[in-house]
Amino acid sequence: MRGMQPDDVYRLTGAGDPRLSPDGATVAYVTAWTDEAHEPRSAIWTVAADGSASPRRLTFGGMRDASPRWSPDGRWLAFTSARDDAPAQLFVLPVDGPGESRRLTSLQGVVEGVAWAPDSMRIAFVARAHDPADDIEDVAKRPPRRFTRLQFRLDNEGWTQGRTHHLYVVGLDDAEPAQLTDGDAEDQMPAWSPDGSVIAFISARHADWDLGTACDIYTIDASGGAPVLVTTTDGACLLPVWSPEGDRIAYVFIPGEYDDPRHGRIAIVDRTTGVRTVLTEALDRNAAPFPAMRGPIWDGARIVFPCEDAGSVPLYEVPTDGSGPAVPCAEPAGVLTGFDLVGDRLAYSASTPTSLPEVFVDGRQLTDVGAAFQAEVTLVGPEPFVAIAPDGVEVPAWIIRPPGFDPDQLYPAVLNIHGGPFTQYGERFFDEFQVEAGAGYVVLYANPRGSSGYSEDWGRAIRGPVEGGPGWGSVDYDDLMAVTDEAIKRFAFIDPERIAVMGGSYGGYMTSWIIGHTDRFRCAISERAVNEMVSEDGSSDFAGFFRGYVGANPWEAPEAYRRISPLTYAEQITTPTLILHSEDDLRCPINQGEQLFTVLRALRREVEFVRFPGESHELTRSGSPTHRVQRFELVLDWLDRYLRA
Repeated sequence: MRGMQPDDVYRLTGAGDPRLSPDGATVAYVTAWTDEAHEPRSAIWTVAADGSASPRRLTFGGMRDASPRWSPDGRWLAFTSARDDAPAQLFVLPVDGPGESRRLTSLQGVVEGVAWAPDSMRIAFVARAHDPADDIEDVAKRPPRRFTRLQFRLDNEGWTQGRTHHLYVVGLDDAEPAQLTDGDAEDQMPAWSPDGSVIAFISARHADWDLGTACDIYTIDASGGAPVLVTTTDGACLLPVWSPEGDRIAYVFIPGEYDDPRHGRIAIVDRTTGVRTVLTEALDRNAAPFPAMRGPIWDGARIVFPCEDAGSVPLYEVPTDGSGPAVPCAEPAGVLTGFDLVGDRLAYSASTPTSLPEVFVDGRQLTDVGAAFQAEVTLVGPEPFVAIAPDGVEVPAWIIRPPGFDPDQLYPAVLNIHGGPFTQYGERFFDEFQVEAGAGYVVLYANPRGSSGYSEDWGRAIRGPVEGGPGWGSVDYDDLMAVTDEAIKRFAFIDPERIAVMGGSYGGYMTSWIIGHTDRFRCAISERAVNEMVSEDGSSDFAGFFRGYVGANPWEAPEAYRRISPLTYAEQITTPTLILHSEDDLRCPINQGEQLFTVLRALRREVEFVRFPGESHELTRSGSPTHRVQRFELVLDWLDRYLRA
C-alpha cells in the first residue's frame, strides 16, 4: 500500500447529511464523489436504519442531488437537484413508488433551506432573487452596479445586492411557488410552527444591518403578510426550531456585535413575550461548529445540539426548562458532520483521521463508501502531544508520521496552521495532512490560542491590540513556536534544519507573520492569506470585520492595524515563499497575495506567486477537483525543492 497522492483527490468520496424517516426505519443521505470527467457529483441514497438491507441509490438525474428531507407523513422525499447546467431546484420523489421525481420549482436561483410543513403538502425554502442585468450577455452593455450598503458581495456567491435570499412556499400541486418576503434583507433558515400556520426564519432587517453581524428571528404567516420580529437584535440568531407546543423557539445565539469571537449558545425565546433564556451559558464550548451543520433538535424535554470540544464534535443535550447543565449525549469517534434523531434512534455521519465520512445509526456503521479508497491508500492517524508556551500555557498539538515510518530515519516536517482563527483542527479526515504524509513528510498541527473548541477565553486570547488583548501575531505565534520546539525535542526523527510552515486564510496570515519574525523555517507556503489588515478590512466581503477583533476601525487606529499586518515586516522575510491565491476570492481578495509578492520580488527574495482562475476562498475544500490536484502538486513541488535538497 502507498500513502495518499495528489490525484487521489479524484477518488475522495463521503456520505453525509443523514435524515431519518418519521418512523425511524430508514435513513436518507447524500453520497458525493468525482466522476470520470473530474466533475463533482452527488446523489441521494437510502439505507435501512437497522442494517437489515443494503444501501439503495434513489436519484440519478443531476450533477448534484442534495438535501434529502422526509415529509412528516413519510410518503415523500424532497431534495434539491442541479440538472442541465441550471441552478439546483426543488424536487419530490414518492418514497414507496411507483413514480418519478417531480420538479416543483423553476427559479433562477439555487433552492436552499428545504423545510416541510406539518401537513406534508407544502414546502418552505429560500432562494436568491434574480438580477435582470445578469441576462445581458454583452458585459459592455450591462448597467453599472450601484451600492448603498456594505455586504454587497459574498465569497463563492458573487454580487448579492439585488440578489438577496427570499422565503418561498410551494405546494405539491402548485404551478409555481409563492414568494413570502422581499426587500434587500437576507432571509434564511425557514422552520414551520407545529400547526403549520407560521414560518420562523432568520433575517437582518434593522437599520444599518449591513454594518455588523446581528440578525434576528422573524415569523411570518404561511399564507403571507408582514414579518414579525421575535428577538432583540443583540447578536446573531441562527437555526431556529419550534417547541412542540409552538409557544417557544430554540436557536443558536452568538451574543454581541463587534466583540469577536464569541461562543455560539443554545437559547430559547418565548414567542409572545420575546424573553430569551440561554441554556448553555455555563458550558463554555462553541455550539456553532464550523463547518456548519443542521440546527438543534427539540426532543421532548431536551434540546440536542452539536458542540466543538478539543478537536471533536460530540452531541450535547440540555433541558429545555434550564433545570440542568448541558452534558454529552453521544460522542461518535472522529468528528460529526451531520445528525438526526427520531425517538430513541440517532443517525449521524462522521469521519476520522483515517476514514472518509460514513453514515451510522446508534453507533453502527451502515455505509462503506470509502472502503475501496482506504483499502488501497495508507492513511496514518495522528498522535497528540502538548507543548508549553513561554507563559506556561499548555498548547494541544498533533503529529502524523509518514506511511512506512522508519524510526532510524531523519524526516523533514511541515507545520500546518488552520484558518479562522476561530476554528479548530479536529479528529477528522483531512486530505492536506494525508498528502503531506504520503509524500514522506512529518505533519505537525495545533490549536493555538485563538482557536475554537476550548474555553471562550482561549478563543478571545488574540483580540486587540486596541482593546481586549494583544492582537493577532502574539500568543498565537508563541504557541506555534512552542509546538515546533516541543516537536523537535520530543521526536528525534524530525530534522530541525528541514521544517516548512504553511497555512491558509488566517493560517496564511500566521505563515506570513512567522517568516517576518523568524528565519527558522526552510520554506513557507502562504495561501489565501491576510497580509495587510487595512486593505483586507476595506475590500473583503466581510468589510468591517476586524473591528470586532482589533477593538477599533482602521481609520480610528491605523497604527494598530499596521502593527499586526504581516506586510509591515515583509522586508525582514528571507524564507523562500510560495504564495497561493484564488482570483475570485472575495473573503481575502487577491490583492492580499499581490501585495506580499510585490514586496518580496522587489527585494529580490525567493518567491513565487500562483493564481487559480475561477476559484474562491473555498478552493481547498470545494474548488474544482482539477485545481485541487494541481494545488497539491505545486505544494509538494515547493516542499521537495527546499526540504529534499
